[in-house]
Amino acid sequence: MVPDKLNRQVDPMSTETPLDLKKTVNLPRTRFAQQANLVQSEPARLKRWAEMDLYGKIRAARRNRPKFILHDGPPYANADIHIGTAMNKILKDFIVKSRTMMGYDAPFVPGYDCHGLPIELHVDRKLGEKKAKMSAVAFRRACREHASNALKRQTRDFQRLGVFGEWSNPYLTMSNEYEAETARLFARFVERGFVYRGARPVYWCIHDQTALAEAEVEYREHTSPSIYVKFPFADDPAKIAPELAGRKVFFLIWTTTPWTLPANLGIAVNPLFEYAAVEHGDDVYIVASELVETVAEKCGLNGARVIARFSGEKLDRLECRHPWIERRSLLMLGEHVTLGGEADAETELDVRASRDKKVTGKAGTGLVHTAPGHGHDDFVIGGRYGLEVYCPVDNAGRFTAEVEHFAGERVFDANPKIIELLRERGMLLFSEQYRHRYPHCWRCHNPVIFRATPQWFISLDRRARDLEDGASLREMALREVERVEWIPSWGRDRMRNTISGRPDWCVSRQRLWGVPIPAFYCRACGETVASPEIMRHVADIFERESADAWYAREAKDLLPEGFRCPKCGAADWSKESDILDVWFDSGSSSVAVLEKYPELRWPADVYLEGGDQFRGWFNSSLIVALAAHNAAPYRTVVAHGWVVDGEGRAMHKSLGNAISPNEVIQQSGAEVLRLWTASSDYHEDMRCSPEILQRVAESYRKLRNTARFALGNLHGFDPQRDSVSYEEMEEIDRWALAELNRVIERALEAYEHYEFHAVYHALHHYCTVTLSALYFDIIKDRLYTFAPRSRARRSAQTALYRIADALARLLAPILVFTADEIWENLPSSGDEQLPSIHLAEFPRIQRAEGEEELLQRWERLFGVRDQVLRALEEARQAKMIGSSLEARVRLRVGGALRELLERYRDQLRYIFIVSQVELEAGTEGELQVEVARALGQKCERCWNYSPRVGESERYPTVCERCVEALAEIEREGAA
Repeated sequence: MVPDKLNRQVDPMSTETPLDLKKTVNLPRTRFAQQANLVQSEPARLKRWAEMDLYGKIRAARRNRPKFILHDGPPYANADIHIGTAMNKILKDFIVKSRTMMGYDAPFVPGYDCHGLPIELHVDRKLGEKKAKMSAVAFRRACREHASNALKRQTRDFQRLGVFGEWSNPYLTMSNEYEAETARLFARFVERGFVYRGARPVYWCIHDQTALAEAEVEYREHTSPSIYVKFPFADDPAKIAPELAGRKVFFLIWTTTPWTLPANLGIAVNPLFEYAAVEHGDDVYIVASELVETVAEKCGLNGARVIARFSGEKLDRLECRHPWIERRSLLMLGEHVTLGGEADAETELDVRASRDKKVTGKAGTGLVHTAPGHGHDDFVIGGRYGLEVYCPVDNAGRFTAEVEHFAGERVFDANPKIIELLRERGMLLFSEQYRHRYPHCWRCHNPVIFRATPQWFISLDRRARDLEDGASLREMALREVERVEWIPSWGRDRMRNTISGRPDWCVSRQRLWGVPIPAFYCRACGETVASPEIMRHVADIFERESADAWYAREAKDLLPEGFRCPKCGAADWSKESDILDVWFDSGSSSVAVLEKYPELRWPADVYLEGGDQFRGWFNSSLIVALAAHNAAPYRTVVAHGWVVDGEGRAMHKSLGNAISPNEVIQQSGAEVLRLWTASSDYHEDMRCSPEILQRVAESYRKLRNTARFALGNLHGFDPQRDSVSYEEMEEIDRWALAELNRVIERALEAYEHYEFHAVYHALHHYCTVTLSALYFDIIKDRLYTFAPRSRARRSAQTALYRIADALARLLAPILVFTADEIWENLPSSGDEQLPSIHLAEFPRIQRAEGEEELLQRWERLFGVRDQVLRALEEARQAKMIGSSLEARVRLRVGGALRELLERYRDQLRYIFIVSQVELEAGTEGELQVEVARALGQKCERCWNYSPRVGESERYPTVCERCVEALAEIEREGAA
């Protein structure tokens, strides 16, 4: 039967309606729409997954496979997710899904950090005056309710992102079981001799009136007063050097914290430095020799000259007088006093950095004012010299009554008054304002201080009671750091430096919402009872009743029945009022979760969090795991950067540059966020803006259209019935599969090493360049115009099927919704077709003999194609041709390239997408390309030009090739 009209070739992405589609041209047909409509389709797919219990099916499918465990660092259950939280959870989902598709049993148990100051402050504000009338239990109940509501919203949002996991059974740090395990782990620290209670300086927030952990401190720009203060020498100057006999000698210190001067008990000098006595008028100043010129210039000591030099060691235990208090200040030797460049405050974990009192090239004298109650180094050297841990500052940051002149003053408010007093007493040599980075509370963002208060500490340097080598936590941690794989590799150095420099861990907090420290005090004699046995007894109560029991029960009801003070025999007790640091809570998760969930195991294969967690969760998890098991809780640690705006600035609502993930999802779908995460190199800060997301959406469209082309051309293709064997396939189809092998290899290697941006770039390049710009462009003619069942067309379909199948699998961890849509639109490969791509595994590389030579040959052919395309474009610009099918190309070349082109002479017109190609002898190594108008008439069906159009009486408007195709179509129809 002759069709009424003949079809012509149609671009698969065109909206133009073809003629008589069914009979003559095999145009793409698929339910895989060009427009994704992700905003509507993603929730529908989530609903389908929930109804089929897809996560349960995945778990069942991987039962008894080797396990791979990513342990979720718990986000804080206080507010809705932001773009950084979304990125973090998506990265974790990439890992879990990719490991699942590698064939591992990779369960994911999400968690939530539910205790701590931000929740407590939020509930404080919400309750207002009501709080004063509430019991501790009622207040904690309000905190629990707030955390519960927040985590429910976060769970909803994480699931909307397409993240799979045990969402019906996450771990919560506020659950009875978790609180009990946290208390038991603290008992383990006690049992091993790592815990002590004492007064030593800690970061202290005077706004929230609580101690802070290292990880709860952030460094911000701050302006402090910079002052040079004179401490009169209290002894005979001749003891220092004969030249100083009878002179007025002052030891000159520099500080940016004048408020710490009332607590000064000493001055530290370095025994290895040379010091100089500098004469200026009637006064003599002692400073480090290397800083004489700097100090003289800064302080205006014009005409000053050095009259003596001596070793710092000579000053040991000499004494100065305090500038205004009747008190001696002891000279001490300490190697923490430095000379040289200014330290980066964020890399220093001691008070020296936070107070900017280390001697630097910009400021300093080589003598460090020492207040043991206000700094770590001060505390250490003060202890060595027997100084009191003196801290005349209360919880609110006000000077106590004993501080003359400034009692009741807030410390920062007192700074200018102290400077004025020094000036009146003649003890101020110079002052100015100093801009620097200073520690702030990361919750309230106010400046913090160092303040010595009675706290509970975990010692990093005490020897373990139960180890033969008596290793300390610090020694064990540094050993484990070397065994762990760090991604990026600089993480090892960062963690090593963090562990090496951190002081003992202050684990007590002066708050209500958390796990109480299970310690008791005898009211009769003051004895502290904090034994492992008592703590475990209390933990058992927590497991039954939650940690609220600490506040609901009397002390005697928390102790074993009849328990008496081991020191005096009394039975009247008070309870510790402090709670454990929330970093201890979250750090306990490797034991409280990995060892309690039956589908998990200890240690985890990988932890993934932001780079700030080297001081936070990575750190606390390591310390807790060492106390529990003497080993790290992770085999690999992956750190990612921050999400910043398009200009590299931190995102803040106040700046108007914050991006809400929920708004992006409502406008574009979660796939765009997932693809943005994959396309960004998370090892660095990740830029995000509306413009960047728009570019990502365009990349998504290209990936989708690639899949759509493949699926559309598989209509009517049965993989079992119609596939062509590799040996019988057209060579360019074999080339496409060889390139597929390359991209599978690159993608799987990148997934293995958590290089998701490399996966993205490999797949994006394969789809947009290898496939769309090359392979698809070349095979369109064969797919659209050859008879549907012809071997040549089936060859292309076989390649397309394998390509679409592999792309769906490779994209599945990233484009979680789209890959599943591709999968369900693939022709069935048999009765055992899986209901979701997420039950499948990654594609396997199917190498063929001679594959490398094949790739090399086609690389040379495509090099020729590039030259031809340039010539065609020039002809188009010259108005010689319009479409490339209007062209006839003449190639002149010699040598090996001529031999290669001769081999493919009959295919060149399809490779170049022109109507005719002529090959002539030429010079070896030189390719000449000429473009002319094609000969003959245009075939109405395939749009190629041919001198033979019109030869067929039956099909007078088509070329000889289409005549054969139409005849075959008729035979197929008759069959």
